[in-house]
Amino acid sequence: MKLTARKLFLAVIWSAAAAAAMLAYAYYVEPRILVTREYDISVKGWDQRLDGLRIAAISDLHGGSNGGSIEKFHAVAAAVNAAEPDLVVILGDFLSPEPGQPGQNRMQPDEIGKAIAGMSAPLGVYAVMGNHDTNIAGAQMKQALTNNGYAVLDGALAVIEREGAVFRILGLRDHQQIGVWKDYADDARRLAAETEGTGPLLVLQHSPDVLPIITGDRLISRDPMLMIAGHTHGGQIRLPVLGSPIVPSSYGQKYTAGHIRDGGIDLFVTTGIGTSILPFRFMVPPEVSILTLRTAPARP
Repeated sequence: MKLTARKLFLAVIWSAAAAAAMLAYAYYVEPRILVTREYDISVKGWDQRLDGLRIAAISDLHGGSNGGSIEKFHAVAAAVNAAEPDLVVILGDFLSPEPGQPGQNRMQPDEIGKAIAGMSAPLGVYAVMGNHDTNIAGAQMKQALTNNGYAVLDGALAVIEREGAVFRILGLRDHQQIGVWKDYADDARRLAAETEGTGPLLVLQHSPDVLPIITGDRLISRDPMLMIAGHTHGGQIRLPVLGSPIVPSSYGQKYTAGHIRDGGIDLFVTTGIGTSILPFRFMVPPEVSILTLRTAPARP
């Protein structure tokens, strides 16, 4: 078929219109959506008495970013409570820096804290901090979470009992505070060692890139382990064939989102609520992740 100038012109116009529509959707529509997704996660060696434990996981609120509004945070808290989880975990990056204004944030810590207040679960609400939750504002964010009755585990461990079964929650410091990998893993191992052998270990960390640092030759615990993380935003943009071309990870798309088993260790990465760097989301809507943990055969 002969390609005439008119057909070429129309093709260019339609392509430009489609691109404009996609950008408009990615900026104005999808960041303002909120979905709740349920996942069954089989964890190697997970205590059968804890089979069916439900965890609500949220991350990367980025207050003041596109999609990180007070109204959205109210909706997040409502969605978490509606899911009736046993436990809630928040995986950091509450804050969003103001471009060109070092030390300034688009939304203040107390505003964010009040907007996500009221989340509740029988086993509690636990949080770790992210790479944007630093300095004075980070300390204020911790206080705002504590004021809500949420436990901030910034290099700390909590022991939880449920119907006679015990599991531990280990909250690790943000990945960008890591100096020497071995020292970081040794610190985590010391925390876990205090209760080693008493039950499975649930590790909370902002970035999934920490998984290789605390496993393999630097394995921090021999107990069954699940790590839950955020940070990647699922890449924010997912394209046919290409997947998520921009993922803030040293491992490319390996840890983009969802349940990953790497080196025999289970990891779940939630795609977050707000946006960062680029104010777009496309095929990766803001998400409240509800994990139902299931027992899988123990690793050798």
